Amino acid sequence: MGCPLEDKPDDADRARGGALIYTGGNTSPLCRPMPANVTVVFADLTGSTAMFETQGNARATQTITGLTQWMGEVFAEHQGRVVKFLGDSVLAVFADSLHALEAVTDLQCTYHLRSAGERDKPSMLLRIGVATGEVLEVDGNCYGDAVYLAARLSELSGAEQIWASAATVDALPGGTGPHRRSLGPVTIRGKTEPQVIYQIEWQEESPSEFLTIPGSPQDLAPQGGARQGSITLSWLDVQASFVASPQPIYLGRGDDAAFAVNDPRVSRLHAKINWVNGKFVLTDLSSYGTWLRFAGSESELALRRSACALHSNGEIAMGAPFSDFTVPTVNFKLSG
Repeated sequence: MGCPLEDKPDDADRARGGALIYTGGNTSPLCRPMPANVTVVFADLTGSTAMFETQGNARATQTITGLTQWMGEVFAEHQGRVVKFLGDSVLAVFADSLHALEAVTDLQCTYHLRSAGERDKPSMLLRIGVATGEVLEVDGNCYGDAVYLAARLSELSGAEQIWASAATVDALPGGTGPHRRSLGPVTIRGKTEPQVIYQIEWQEESPSEFLTIPGSPQDLAPQGGARQGSITLSWLDVQASFVASPQPIYLGRGDDAAFAVNDPRVSRLHAKINWVNGKFVLTDLSSYGTWLRFAGSESELALRRSACALHSNGEIAMGAPFSDFTVPTVNFKLSG
């Protein structure tokens, strides 16, 4: 099976295949709906471009092809069906969300274990999006909103993450499925309304909901300004203020970021700041990490796909630790 995903500039747009509506007449044998509410998985390898530069076309192609074929085998073991291989990505469908989530958690865990023995950090990591909905096959091609959403979630999720739509989680039988936590409403380019998204915690020891750094009770107490307040971000000559809102504030290099930091070490959507239970919370979404340092403290906290509640003011290093004097550093300040 295939899906016409080559006519758009990025993975999500290439994969989206908008809704097709047929009025009147019988459905052609070449145009048929899949079973209602299938679950779509879009798995992508990050860092493949750099591999071609460092290893050459032949070796990089062999490595990437081997990995994507293995990904397809894992999906098949969990009753999934590969729709198409897209270079460094795999598009697959599952009859139900439980098998899909079991497949992607197995994929991340196995790939992590396979890479654990490597001396250096793997040059390519997995990012995965999962969405559930109606999908249509037209002459062997795959269309539907769930296809677009799964690809977009893969793009937004960041390396070693799995993001799933609310429909995917809601379709799980009661009390089953991997551990997950809600990321709240997330703005998805191309969608008219923010979508509630879940992060699937595939690690054996799931991270806590929020991480904090050591400090005095006064340091860790919620600041009065943060409860009803705003946050101001500044980098070089760029400054912007945001009021407390259910909508996340994305920091990154891409056009979708509300606060743009134009540096090659910064991911397209590098980090986000949410307003949660009266606090601003910073969450790392990036490939290379985010570091946080509060004013008046020399200690720094490394965030790798984890979160930390912000207080008072401080600095956010994006893509490298503070010890690298060239790292892009965003200053933040909470106020009433």
